[in-house]
Amino acid sequence: MKFFDDFKKFFALTEDPDFTQVFSRHKENLPILWLLGKTGAGKSSLIHAVTGDTRVEIGNGFSPCTRSAYSYDFPQDKPLMRFLDTRGLGEPDYDPEEDMNECQDRYHMLVVVMKAEEPEQSHVLNALRQIKKSGRIEHILLVHTAVYLIADEHERFQCVSYNLDQVEKVWGGKVDSVQVDFELDDGSSFGVDQLIQKLSDTMPIVAEFMDDIDHADQEKKNFIMLKKDILWHAGIAGASDAVPVTGTVTVPAVQARMIYFIAKQYGVNWDKKSMAEFAGALGASFGAQYAAKLGIRQMVKLIPVYGQTVGSASAAVISFSTTFALGRVSCKYIYHKSKGESVSREELKEMYKKAFNDISEVARDENGNR
Repeated sequence: MKFFDDFKKFFALTEDPDFTQVFSRHKENLPILWLLGKTGAGKSSLIHAVTGDTRVEIGNGFSPCTRSAYSYDFPQDKPLMRFLDTRGLGEPDYDPEEDMNECQDRYHMLVVVMKAEEPEQSHVLNALRQIKKSGRIEHILLVHTAVYLIADEHERFQCVSYNLDQVEKVWGGKVDSVQVDFELDDGSSFGVDQLIQKLSDTMPIVAEFMDDIDHADQEKKNFIMLKKDILWHAGIAGASDAVPVTGTVTVPAVQARMIYFIAKQYGVNWDKKSMAEFAGALGASFGAQYAAKLGIRQMVKLIPVYGQTVGSASAAVISFSTTFALGRVSCKYIYHKSKGESVSREELKEMYKKAFNDISEVARDENGNR
């Protein structure tokens, strides 16, 4: 019973600790999608496709972060990823070094955006040549946009092949590519699903924005609406648990903050009694495992060298995953609580396990380079 009591204490609602440094650490280490392309190439449309946010435009909502690059955090209030747009490609003194420093030591992906009907890409290719020379970028994707502006299929193939050939010559090897058209004459789009898949293969966080809300039941729809907030709390928990010892305080506090936020969205009064009932619904064995694993993670981080590298990274991944999984079962539990219904312990445990496993890849990418 001691572990179960400890579990309830971890989630006791007290005043939040100071999260300022943790928030800052999380924001400084967001995964970056670096967009390299001429004005009008379709970079804004690509961002719309990835985020579903049609309000943001390149140049509107972006903030300067280097002399030649502007960044946009999404979502802006609780960011999960960062878009980096390079300016000044046509200027003779453009040097991507500062932009590369913006991405240094972080998980990032370079996306070269080229309008299919525009063969003149010398400024983009010059910048790409310098980026390649640095040796810092591992993941690159070429996106051919507005492909159906070229009506003739043979001509379209030639244009796309020519641009791909130019990029591969500069890059010195095979480059993955995708053809898209974000706005066809009938209002539909082409190639967006393939684009999302290719981006998700390298940056799994992208896939988390793509839930099918139309075919979900009401509880799942509610969870989808809250998912970005839960992912943000998971990122904060991972960032805090990358620092030795502090995770024993900050991770449970972040998780309690998250559950309180979820309850508020449902209009459910959430207090210590509610948290104790939730802990009881999960079961004593869950509380014991939680308390034990949290303590072990902190001890591992104190091991010289290993603890500051592998131990801290592993702790961050686990805290990210457990926080997300806890958020998922909290949504389920609080949804039914708001309707005066109960949910079985086995159902909550299975949902927790599935959510933990499903999010683990995102967790590794989110926290692997912290």
